[in-house]
Amino acid sequence: MTSTRYAAVLSPRPGTEAPPGVDPAEFRLALLEDTCEVAAGLELVTPALVLDPPDQPDAEAVTWPGTAIVREPTLAGAFAALHALGAEEAALLAPDAPDLPPLLVGKLFRALGGAPAAACQAESAAGGVPDGLVALAARLPLPGWLATALETVTLDTPDALARLRAAAPRPGQVPQGPGWHRLRTRADLRFLDPGLEGWETTRAVLSPGPRHSPSGSVD
Repeated sequence: MTSTRYAAVLSPRPGTEAPPGVDPAEFRLALLEDTCEVAAGLELVTPALVLDPPDQPDAEAVTWPGTAIVREPTLAGAFAALHALGAEEAALLAPDAPDLPPLLVGKLFRALGGAPAAACQAESAAGGVPDGLVALAARLPLPGWLATALETVTLDTPDALARLRAAAPRPGQVPQGPGWHRLRTRADLRFLDPGLEGWETTRAVLSPGPRHSPSGSVD
């Protein structure tokens, strides 16, 4: 039976900095593939991929057969499309979080028991300062205030959480889960922990390039 919970990974966008000697397009697809593996591995959750622009055969190729494909340019549109597929709750995941712990996504879903939405902030390499979102979960259909806000807010909007909370009719409508990192710059690679399971495709792409020190930094 299809789950009424969906976890949808957004398609990668140009701009992610690849390590020296690594093809940027290959690197973005590796991050996407590993993030899709995170979504596919969630229990009682249906994985999906959100494409913008809509025609990205390389991105579709890294998903598991049967993965739902949504073609929408905004987060509000993506949530609406997932609701049309039968989702009662959905989480949208950034495409550059290959080592995202499934537990964090699970906490966002649990938070929906008391709020219409929940977010996981992205921590930048610059001192852990929040910089956009790693994931955003919501009950569906979206309330009007959230749908309107998500027409202009993306996971890359630096103050996304603050803007969503400002749009809410009262406090507590968008609780915050534990933060995590995204890999958007070369400096972000220091977040990767070689001892952490998962992110196998990203690990393979990085193997001929920068080497990880035991501390998890990239030399």
